[in-house]
Amino acid sequence: MFTVFELLKTAAVNHARYRATRNEIANLPADIALDIGVFPADAERIAFEAVYGKAA
Repeated sequence: MFTVFELLKTAAVNHARYRATRNEIANLPADIALDIGVFPADAERIAFEAVYGKAA
């Protein structure tokens, strides 16, 4: 069973991972982004799915 502290800690860690992932994707150079098929405009969606899983 999780305590409130553990839940808050997990939420904070996940949010930090989301922000870092989103920032990395958003700041990709255009040539690299095109090579791997990732568009910086989709950074929020991609980061969310990477950290939290597929949105419903």
